[in-house]
Amino acid sequence: MRADRLVSLMLLLQTRPRMTAGDLARELQVSERTIHRDLDALSRSGVPVYTTRGAAGGVALVEGWRTQLTGLTRAELHALAAISGAPGGLGALGLSAPLRSGLVKLSAALPALQQPALEYARQRLHVDAASFFAQEEDVPHLGVLRDATWQNRRVSLGYRDFDGKAGRRVVEPYALVLKAERWYLVAGTDKGPRVYRGSRIEAVRLRRETFERPARFDLLAFWRDWCARFAGQRPRYDVTLRLTAQAEATLRRMRPPTDTARFDAGRRERDGRRTATVDFERESIALAQVLEAGPGVEVVEPESLRARLVDLARAVLDTHGRDASHATRPRHSSMKL
Repeated sequence: MRADRLVSLMLLLQTRPRMTAGDLARELQVSERTIHRDLDALSRSGVPVYTTRGAAGGVALVEGWRTQLTGLTRAELHALAAISGAPGGLGALGLSAPLRSGLVKLSAALPALQQPALEYARQRLHVDAASFFAQEEDVPHLGVLRDATWQNRRVSLGYRDFDGKAGRRVVEPYALVLKAERWYLVAGTDKGPRVYRGSRIEAVRLRRETFERPARFDLLAFWRDWCARFAGQRPRYDVTLRLTAQAEATLRRMRPPTDTARFDAGRRERDGRRTATVDFERESIALAQVLEAGPGVEVVEPESLRARLVDLARAVLDTHGRDASHATRPRHSSMKL
């Protein structure tokens, strides 16, 4: 594994002119101490690598030096085969066809001995990131956002937040991110980088002025940290439920895997029901999923959710009760025998 890591380290330095030891450690998923040992190993083997100190410092190769490594490892071939059939949402940017053609060219550039191995892997591993039932969100201004991102042009956004509040702001588009069939804009603001959901962007106007992208901004590192913060800071709406076994199984299928521990920690009662506390994030989500789980779910608390369920049940009876009783009433035949 170390030999593969040394090759990856060398190629990273070749494709990205200057990276810090911390950047390299995050990219290769090792410690900075390991990176320093690997850099020493590269230097001893004749690779002209050097480090500089200071705010603009980092690790780099001597300008103009290039390795002539060719071919891919078995694991790299498998990874290439997996992504070759999964352009996903890039079609919205007009990049699905270029991705396919680029992968074909990359495959064609492999040594002849590895061509059959790539096709062998392609027929045995496929990644399809699209879900069966999730509908793609409409992002009508994606083309303008792409242009602004590529050209480092400021834009004026009309944006509606989660609570429905509309506003306008001027931002500096850094990147577009596609996550689970949802587009997001990563943009610079006077308060630092922010993330905007594409489907909530109601208007975009490309401005004349350009901006200078921060030299130290790393999209992958930022996105990883932002996702972790988002997961930790999301709204909470705890609901205590009494569940039959069938209702519990239904809710478990609807809830994310992280809720498994919450169900497991619940108290099992003598009648077979389980009392568990589940975080639904918002009351509207709790209401919809409790109703979908059916009559085997009893809301213990909060009282406000119980009250909403009772009001909803009464409204349903008001609408359907009379027709339902009429439909089930026995009919008397007028036929004479």
